[in-house]
Amino acid sequence: MLSVELSEVLNPEKVVIISSAKNRKELPIRYRFQRAIPLFEIFPARLVYWGAKTLQPIVEPDRNTNEETFKSMLESKDPNYLKRTARMIIRWRRKSNSKEIIHIHGSNDHTIPIRNVKSPNYFIENGSHMMVLTRAKEISSILNKMLSNLE
Repeated sequence: MLSVELSEVLNPEKVVIISSAKNRKELPIRYRFQRAIPLFEIFPARLVYWGAKTLQPIVEPDRNTNEETFKSMLESKDPNYLKRTARMIIRWRRKSNSKEIIHIHGSNDHTIPIRNVKSPNYFIENGSHMMVLTRAKEISSILNKMLSNLE
């Protein structure tokens, strides 16, 4: 999402996003609902953190593949950081996006479901939100092909 925003300022030739959204329309309804009724704001950061740790195994299908990595990634985040990033995602205003965005998305992403994503350039069958870890070879192959075509 940050790359999408920066692309408007920096005007790069291409931007690649993986397991992300190009604009707020691609975010799931639960995020858009929170924008209208920001329930997360009434909860302390520690409770938001606890909720993320509790829900991650349910929301992230690949979590058990690299359980220690996922656990360590979440545990290393400060609760206030999690709450701030949730706020930024929920309040994201981008309505449109550049055509120069190359989007790689997985069919099994529960964080940003594929049904919300409009026309990804590359589709990874059974790829989850964390497929950069679990499907790195496939994604590297796509990126290498893209880079070789730019030369």
